[in-house]
Amino acid sequence: MNNLKVLDVTLRDGGCVNDFNFGQTYMDKILVAQEASGVDIIELGYIDENKGSVSNRTQYINERVIYENFLKHKKPGVSYVAMMDYGKFNVDNLSPHVAEGIDGIRMAFHKKNRFDIIKAGRKIIEKGYKFYIQPMITLRYSDAELLELIEIINKELPDAEGFYIVDSFGEMRPNDMSRVLNLVDHNLIPSMTLGFHSHNNLQMSYSNAIEMLKFPTNRDLMLDCSIMGMGKGAGNLNTELLLEHLNLYYGKNYHIAPLLEVIDKVINQLHSEFYWGYAPEYYLSAANQCTPSYASHFYNKHMLPIDQVGEMLEMIAPEKKISFDKNYAEEVYRQYNESKSVDDTLVIEELTKAFAGKRILLIGPGKSIIDANEKINKLVSATDVITIGLNTMRLDNDYLLTTRKEIYDKAVKDGLNTIVCSNVSKGGRGNVKILNYANWIEVTDRTHDSSAVIALNLLKACGVKEVLLAGLDGFSVNINENYFDPNMRHPVNNEQVERRNHYYKNLIQRVKKSGIRVEFITPSKYEENA
Repeated sequence: MNNLKVLDVTLRDGGCVNDFNFGQTYMDKILVAQEASGVDIIELGYIDENKGSVSNRTQYINERVIYENFLKHKKPGVSYVAMMDYGKFNVDNLSPHVAEGIDGIRMAFHKKNRFDIIKAGRKIIEKGYKFYIQPMITLRYSDAELLELIEIINKELPDAEGFYIVDSFGEMRPNDMSRVLNLVDHNLIPSMTLGFHSHNNLQMSYSNAIEMLKFPTNRDLMLDCSIMGMGKGAGNLNTELLLEHLNLYYGKNYHIAPLLEVIDKVINQLHSEFYWGYAPEYYLSAANQCTPSYASHFYNKHMLPIDQVGEMLEMIAPEKKISFDKNYAEEVYRQYNESKSVDDTLVIEELTKAFAGKRILLIGPGKSIIDANEKINKLVSATDVITIGLNTMRLDNDYLLTTRKEIYDKAVKDGLNTIVCSNVSKGGRGNVKILNYANWIEVTDRTHDSSAVIALNLLKACGVKEVLLAGLDGFSVNINENYFDPNMRHPVNNEQVERRNHYYKNLIQRVKKSGIRVEFITPSKYEENA
């Protein structure tokens, strides 16, 4: 067959999972495994002059720190590259190629910058580097636009090393591969290698790679992959699976054992800390043709139901789908929830009367309520205490306050006194009290609309003087420690844990400063001295 090269992107695309914080030990172990496997090209990370580091991360401030602090020895026969996103590094600051440094640079760019990369690519090539052209979200190009780009590249960058089909959102299927492969292969200058970079949102990375391998061409080909598919969101094509296939059917002699060893000793540990892989929200991002970052953002909104994630993804404007905008995502989230509004004036009057002169016991879903069951039951039976379960269905609670549709539906069926926001239900009757969603949330750089936030804001508005807290334990990266009900488990990373614990700790301090006495009945990371 034509010459085929495998490019492993674990240290670069995999770095999108952990903010490139591999640490030097893991970086070294992954590189050793890549070299031992016999892959042809190794991508060492990103070059980014604003977010880059000097060491311990695979996002570098410039190309020099790569060989000064990481790539100390190059294996003969292996090519080493790094990626730049267009506009995140001034190529005028790129030093000329040196033998001990990276051999090539891959430049990723959005369609709006497709003509700007010609000048940048020319400079990179003139400085002695191989140059690879990575048009992100290739499916967003019309045939005419892609042909126009190829024509300019043939004319202005005929000495570029490779041109890629990039499935940024993991939305391509074999028929898309066949169409784009034919278009590019028949029009790209014959001397240029054709590459494919995939994401696995639809579990199509492997199938699409096979489709490319079967494509009838004399052109050299390149396939990107990562160890155990490590990469943003749904991840990438698995290196170990691709190499095995090439050994079996294309006469290659790649070594799988080093990859399995590094999976066992390194990648599995990373996977337990930073999840990647197929998930329904990533399918929805591909189906809605947008970056999976939106799906992750919405899905992590306090266990938002997957159907609502899909509805919000459908609301994203076409021009916003390409790059994640957190502020815009928050606007979409609030717009979605605030569109379901009600007048809750009478409800607040009723609850104010019901709560008057009472201590309010909020019972959260933390595991601590198991050990404190006897203590909680004594409070529940006290005549001066009103209990409100927060997404916690104790039949002896006076009220259930829920932000989750499935809990609300069951509560209505069971006839429980239920407090719910208008984004979950607008049609309550009898035992159901509907709050207007927009009135009880908090908005900072994020939208805070958990049951605890809504409950504490509600109690302040109702003039409550004393609040008791049970089962508001705080968050841990060990998901088995967060909830007494295992069905509520939801993976959280270190950043999410620290951010949420910090926010709720401050929230409770603000509640205290408003004049409400707050007492923790069970241990919590939200306590002042925790």
